[in-house]
Amino acid sequence: MVKRRVHVAAAAIISADSREVLLARRPSNVDQGGLWEFPGGKLAPYETGLEALKRELHEELGVEIRRAQPLIRIHHEYADKHVLLDVWQVHDFAGEPFGREGQAVRWVPMEELHSYPFPAANLPILRAVMLPTEYLISAEEDDEDVFLERLERAMREDGVRLVQLRAKTLDEDAYVARAEKALAMCRRFGARLMLNGEPSLLERVEADGIHLTSERLMSLERRPISEEKWLAASTHDQAQLTQAHRIGCDFVTLSPLRTTPSHPEVAPIGWHDFQQLVEHAGMPVFALGGMTRHDANHARAVGAQGIASIRDFWK
Repeated sequence: MVKRRVHVAAAAIISADSREVLLARRPSNVDQGGLWEFPGGKLAPYETGLEALKRELHEELGVEIRRAQPLIRIHHEYADKHVLLDVWQVHDFAGEPFGREGQAVRWVPMEELHSYPFPAANLPILRAVMLPTEYLISAEEDDEDVFLERLERAMREDGVRLVQLRAKTLDEDAYVARAEKALAMCRRFGARLMLNGEPSLLERVEADGIHLTSERLMSLERRPISEEKWLAASTHDQAQLTQAHRIGCDFVTLSPLRTTPSHPEVAPIGWHDFQQLVEHAGMPVFALGGMTRHDANHARAVGAQGIASIRDFWK
């Protein structure tokens, strides 16, 4: 059976303080009625995703989009159809949203999103909405004071809110000791801390999740931690992206986008192939490898959640 293909534009409309997102409830008399969703609708013939989004938000909510950025594209297979969700993040809009078609709409705090029932195709959008657009990977630092100073500077001055603690030169006890200090600092700034190591580290440190190496990722048969924690992984090709999706990773890094001094022998992916890989990843993807803040808008435009970096954030 050939499934019908449905292309839908959807909006993650974020409040001015970035703490809430607007949801709409599907009418009870339509498919998956009663569930909550990110507002939007199907593309009309010859419309682009952004054109459809502007029309739909005006018709449904009475608002005018002033500025929007691509957030994530999700391909989802239902029993009778293939749905492509073309999701945009909207920060700047005119008007006060309300249900022009009688539907319920509600501003929901980010931390409460998981309490709402969504169609299955919307679930990866929740991850993308709750994740920032910058992912700091810490550099190897022997000096503890220098490490903490640079971590604090990245969060205080640069606004970093997602940190991966990478410290391959430390044994487990030393790593745990550093992780406890990093976690306390992250909590001060409202940032999340990911541990780069064995999933069992979460039994010793109350961090926000685990970041798997690509080798550890490929060795797993199932998700190694609970759904209450974030699971991330390093990926470099289609096979690793497929494995990350299969075991339920919440997000990944994909590298190297460019040739890097640390791995000059590794061929870069390049923007074109990166976009092709991200299109069907089914989860947020951070571009890694030679990335700087100057690349952030380009990365978002080709489907990335944002950029991950050591050098550009670890000053």
